Amino acid sequence: MRKKRSDGQETRQRLLSEAARIFAAKGFKATTVGEVCRRAQTNPASVSYHFGSKEAMYVESWRHAFSRSLALYPLDGGIAPHAPVGERLHGFVLAIMRRIVDPESHDFDIFHQELANPTGLLVDAIQESAEPIFKTLAGLIAELLGPDADEGKIRLCSMSIRAQCFGPLLHARRRRNDQGVPICDLEPLLADVERLAGHVTRFSLAGIRAMAHKPTATEANR
Repeated sequence: MRKKRSDGQETRQRLLSEAARIFAAKGFKATTVGEVCRRAQTNPASVSYHFGSKEAMYVESWRHAFSRSLALYPLDGGIAPHAPVGERLHGFVLAIMRRIVDPESHDFDIFHQELANPTGLLVDAIQESAEPIFKTLAGLIAELLGPDADEGKIRLCSMSIRAQCFGPLLHARRRRNDQGVPICDLEPLLADVERLAGHVTRFSLAGIRAMAHKPTATEANR
C-alpha cells in the first residue's frame, strides 16, 4: 500500500512539473492533456484521478510552480529577521529578482500566458499566493516609515518598489521567451541582479526616508 501511495505521489509531481512547463510555453488553450501525459510518462486517466480535469491541473500546476520558486528564493533573501530593516528590504528585493531571472520560474510565464489569453481560472490562486508577498513588503515599508505611517504612503511605496522589481526584468524575460533574444541594454543588469537589487534598495530607502520626513511649514507650502 505504501508503495502505491508513493508511486501515486511521484506521478502527481511529474504531471505538475510537466504541466507547468507546457502551460508556461503554450498557455492553457494550446496545451493538451495528452501532451502533458506523454511528457510525464503516464496516461490521461491519471489526470482525472489526481486533478479531476485539465482546468484543475492548470491551477495546481501554477501553485506548484509558484511554491517551487518561493522555496528556492524565500522572501527573506537569507537575511536574519533581527537584521536592520534596510538589510531585510534588500533581501526581499534580491529574492524577488532572483525568482524572475530564473528560467525555471514557470509561474511568471504561466501568468504572462494568462494575461495574453485570460481564462479566469487563476484569479483566486494568484491572489492567495501573492498576498503574503505584498504583506511582507508592506510590513517592511511600515517599519521604515515609522509609527505615523498611513496606508496611503505604504501603498504608494509598495507600488514603487514592486514596479522597480518586476517591470524591467519581466519585460526582458517575456522578450527572451517570445523572441529568443536578449535585450541588449538590460543584459548587464540581468547578468548581475545583485547590482540591480542594490540600486533598487538604495533608491527606495532614500524615497521612503524622504516620505517619512515631516515637512516644515515652508516646505509644505511649496
